[in-house]
Amino acid sequence: MISIIAAVDRNLGIGFQNKLLFWLPNDLKRFKALTTGNTIIMGRKTFESLPKGALPNRRNVVLSSNPATQCPGAEVFPTLEAALQSCQPEEQVYIIGGASVYKQAMPLADMLCLTEIDAEAPQVDAYFPAVESAIWHEKSRESHLVDEKHPCPYAFVDYIHK
Repeated sequence: MISIIAAVDRNLGIGFQNKLLFWLPNDLKRFKALTTGNTIIMGRKTFESLPKGALPNRRNVVLSSNPATQCPGAEVFPTLEAALQSCQPEEQVYIIGGASVYKQAMPLADMLCLTEIDAEAPQVDAYFPAVESAIWHEKSRESHLVDEKHPCPYAFVDYIHK
C-alpha cells in the first residue's frame, strides 16, 4: 500500500525555502500517528529539512541521484522505483515529499492523506500535484476550526485511487 501524505494550502502550496507553510500541531500529530512503524520515502531536500534528521520508529528512505549522498539513519536509493522495489509487499509506505517526489508517486499511490488548509500562504515555491476527481475519490473528511494552536481552519481528507 502506497500512500502520499502532505499538508496543502488553498492553491496546493506545500512549502517555501524547504520549510512547511503552516505550523499545525494536529497535522504533525496525525503525520506521526500514520507514519510511525511504517516506511517513509522522501527526497534529499526533504530529509535535510528534518530538524533532527531521520524520523524515529520508521524506516527512512531517501531518494538522491548522487551516489555519494549520505543520510544518517536512512537508506538512499537513486530512484523512486528502486526504493519501492526494496519494500516488502506488506510494508505500508508513505511518500512524504517534496514536490518532485509527489509528482512521480501520484500515478503509483493507492491513497492520499492530505491536510487541506483553508488559507493561502504568503510565499510558496513548492506545490502538490493537482488532485484529479476522475482519478481520486474522497473517502473521508474531518474538518477543524481555528483554535488557540491552529491559526486557520483545516481538514484531514483521505482520497482513494478510483
